[in-house]
Amino acid sequence: MKHIRIALWLLIATLASPLQAETSLTVHKVADNAFAIVGDLGQRNPQNMANNASFGLVVTNAGAVLIDAGGSRAGAVALHKAISTVTDQPVTHVINSGGQDHRWLGNGYWKEQGAVVIASAAAVEDQQERASMQLTVLSNLLGNDVLAGTEPVYADVTFEESYELAVGGTVLQLTHLDGAHTPGDAFVWNADSKTMFTGDIVYMERILGVNDVSNTLAWVETFEAFAAFNPDHVVPGHGHATDLAGATKDTYDYLTNLRTQMATFIEDGGEITDSIHLDQSAFSYLANFEGLAKRNAQATFGQMEWE
Repeated sequence: MKHIRIALWLLIATLASPLQAETSLTVHKVADNAFAIVGDLGQRNPQNMANNASFGLVVTNAGAVLIDAGGSRAGAVALHKAISTVTDQPVTHVINSGGQDHRWLGNGYWKEQGAVVIASAAAVEDQQERASMQLTVLSNLLGNDVLAGTEPVYADVTFEESYELAVGGTVLQLTHLDGAHTPGDAFVWNADSKTMFTGDIVYMERILGVNDVSNTLAWVETFEAFAAFNPDHVVPGHGHATDLAGATKDTYDYLTNLRTQMATFIEDGGEITDSIHLDQSAFSYLANFEGLAKRNAQATFGQMEWE
């Protein structure tokens, strides 16, 4: 089964890479002391060092908090260089928003810098379960030279449902419910700037991926839970920062549309092999649509068949 999962992820990686890779991270100010660090929308590759994602940063007068560690040790170093363009404050805390590789495989580098790593207990369990597979896939996509020094390093502090982090007078509220893209996905609320950091709960500009550890029902419910905070700013796990309406359009509406169609399809006796024909064309504007839409349909069928 493990070999099948590795082969499947490599296939998805190949299908989901229609975009020309960028070679650098870009830092965007979202609000006072809150930033989005935006990476590629395409696939992991040697140039992006598995930082094909977006990351969050909150700067305080007592240090900076990084949301998500980077997809490799080299990726963490690249993140550090990007952070240095907006602050001289050291990164004192790193939050892993989930179990996907770019959320945590840079942990070792940050702990060497003295940062405390925080994650939900469910995220750490997922990381431990999938670490070997993730490193195997990355060795194929990045090459061993780029991946050198990347080792599984887990959080210093874990929490079940909620955790409050106070740094330099800034308070961040971490919440984990029942997962989303991965079982440990958590969102991070900065009330002072009304900014929500979502990790892989929100995808912008590219289609989200439903995989074998995703839970689309919980994903919808987790989205609704963070939306209840009514954020002015949303820093997603992929793509540029947006507002709640933008996040709803590219993520929530896609999920609910897929689930609504799938419920009818299953009720009418549809088979998993035919689920790929569901009409998802309303979301064809999203990057990686051709590579992932059909797979998302089959994965969602497999989940909803047992709900």
